[in-house]
Amino acid sequence: MHRLMIVDDEESVRYSFKKIWRKPDYEIIEASSSAEALATLEETIPDLIILDIQMPVMSGLELLQRIKSKLPKIPVLVITAYSSSERVIAAMKYGAYEYIEKPFDIPQMKALVEEALEAGELMRKEVLLEPQAREEAQISDQLIGNSAAIKEVCKMIGRVAPSDVSVLLVGESGTGKELVARAIYQNSARSDKLFLAVNCAAIPETLLESELFGYERGAFTGANKRKIGKFEQADGGTIFLDEIGDMSLATQAKLLRVLQEGTFERLGGEITIHCTVRLIAATNQNLEQLIRGKKFREDLYYRIKVITITLPPLRMRRDDLPELVDYFMAKHLKQLNREHVRVSPAAMNLMKAYDWPGNIRELENVLKRSILLSKGSLIHSENVAPELHAPNKIAPEMQNKRLAELIPVDLERHHGTLYETVMSEVERELIIAALKSVKGNQVRAAQLLGISRVMLHDRIQKYSIKTDVIIQET
Repeated sequence: MHRLMIVDDEESVRYSFKKIWRKPDYEIIEASSSAEALATLEETIPDLIILDIQMPVMSGLELLQRIKSKLPKIPVLVITAYSSSERVIAAMKYGAYEYIEKPFDIPQMKALVEEALEAGELMRKEVLLEPQAREEAQISDQLIGNSAAIKEVCKMIGRVAPSDVSVLLVGESGTGKELVARAIYQNSARSDKLFLAVNCAAIPETLLESELFGYERGAFTGANKRKIGKFEQADGGTIFLDEIGDMSLATQAKLLRVLQEGTFERLGGEITIHCTVRLIAATNQNLEQLIRGKKFREDLYYRIKVITITLPPLRMRRDDLPELVDYFMAKHLKQLNREHVRVSPAAMNLMKAYDWPGNIRELENVLKRSILLSKGSLIHSENVAPELHAPNKIAPEMQNKRLAELIPVDLERHHGTLYETVMSEVERELIIAALKSVKGNQVRAAQLLGISRVMLHDRIQKYSIKTDVIIQET
């Protein structure tokens, strides 16, 4: 259940929130004044605070400052009747997550509440770098494992977190890049400020620039109010740009300016805005290949990769599999209200033999599904996902191209990115082989690979694989 505090001197507004956000998913805490809100916060900590900027005695702005001094990681949404007021900008500078106008649009407000709740959870949920007791593991995220590869990742987090340098996280989808980004943030000097995560691949290219940098009223059709962008919101904090390789060249240019000068303008605006934000970026693409293809700026690449951390795929850290299984079993047994369920030796052997193309994310989903399908206290081999049982149909196809042919001749030219370069080539050949084996049927290819249809489509576009040619050849 999410706990929402509504601070507004108008009873009708508080009633509206109670009517829209109801139990059992939400608990509404009311406060009719700033003083009442502060008294309530001494006893109860909400997941999100929504407050009116215009209140008697103590204004919403003053209350916001006092809240942020005591509870910096609780997101605060500001309600205002004056969207053009300078008080709105002041509220953002004081740490408000976002503002919304009265009378508010219900679908817009619902989306904003869910976004703010997610952002708050990301900031507050601790990422543990070392194994902890099972009880603690159930309330925290962890970087699990004792393999040399994952230990090296933890060492790098410890080294780079205290500084303000930009960090580039590289690795396949599902390897835990957001987890590492949060661990860096939580161990940094900016941990008391905002942490905002933006998936560049999930936002249409035409909207990403306005999402990051905001816009002024009238900047384009439909821009009927000023919007504060993520960089302005995260001033003094940390911003995580996932899938940065999907960012357009125009947005890349604006991002480069922010990193170099700490300034930008909102779309349609003339006022130069200053901000100090630490950037953590992530990608599963080969940025050097994108640079050669004129799809990524070389100057931005060197700006964001001051430190590079490479996350190993699960198939390269199989020794960590039993620990990961124990962790996700404990996590989901509690969530699904199940007890005393464990993985049988036969099912574990299946998991150890599988290559996990979807990495840790796929493992977690397989275990969650297995718990739901299990009968009794044991997960048998027949309870695990069917793709784990599939014979290796791809191996004969892969034999047509030897690994040696995929390794660049000039190794030094790929210094620091050699692993990423070779794995991208291997992944491309693997996807082509899978598509050929099922005569171009992408649904079946995704099932064969053990990845989602969306992920397969993303890889086909990423590697410019011509599916029509594959169909003709088969």
